[in-house]
Amino acid sequence: MTSPAVAAQPIRLLIVDDQNLFRSGLASLLDDDARFDMVGEACDGIEALQEVARLQPDVVLMDLRMPRMDGLEATRLIRQNHRATKVLVLTSFEADSHVMKAIEAGADGFILKDSKPSAIAASIVAVQAGERVMAGAVADSVFRMLTGQTSEKEFYDGLTSREVQVLRQIAGGMPNKQIALQLCISEKTVRNHISNLYEKLHICDRAQAVLYA
Repeated sequence: MTSPAVAAQPIRLLIVDDQNLFRSGLASLLDDDARFDMVGEACDGIEALQEVARLQPDVVLMDLRMPRMDGLEATRLIRQNHRATKVLVLTSFEADSHVMKAIEAGADGFILKDSKPSAIAASIVAVQAGERVMAGAVADSVFRMLTGQTSEKEFYDGLTSREVQVLRQIAGGMPNKQIALQLCISEKTVRNHISNLYEKLHICDRAQAVLYA
């Protein structure tokens, strides 16, 4: 007489992201999947470390760009102090230069935030099983970085070449009107570019833009 098969325990998940809507939405989607147990959420790296120590999740879904402590440092400390916990990085930009640093920090996988829920779920399962996971677009970008084939545009964390130009002018202390004249575009277009690059870089003013540049 054979003994009944023991059901696999659900994978305990912690989501770390400073965007509340994205974090709660993804948590809700994954919590509906019987393979997962959504044990907690965190909004930055410091809170992530506290929650990992308290909850001992199997897998952490980790954003890279967050206030107080970013995902790079949080990943490094989690892999250093909680080696049984896997870290799956969620990134918005396939050419994010932080990906290489996250590899060095010990991340177990990378997936784009706009991936289908089924792809994110499959990546979690694979990472928990000990596999290395990397979204195709991210893998291509990493290969180009390693082989020196990455263009200047792709080194700038998802910014377009025009946004990089605007950022450089901001760093040089130019007001919007002068930037518009320099680049032969309207002031409204300059403001749009600035708004877009602020959102992509998770910054909120010109001083932070100068520091980033």
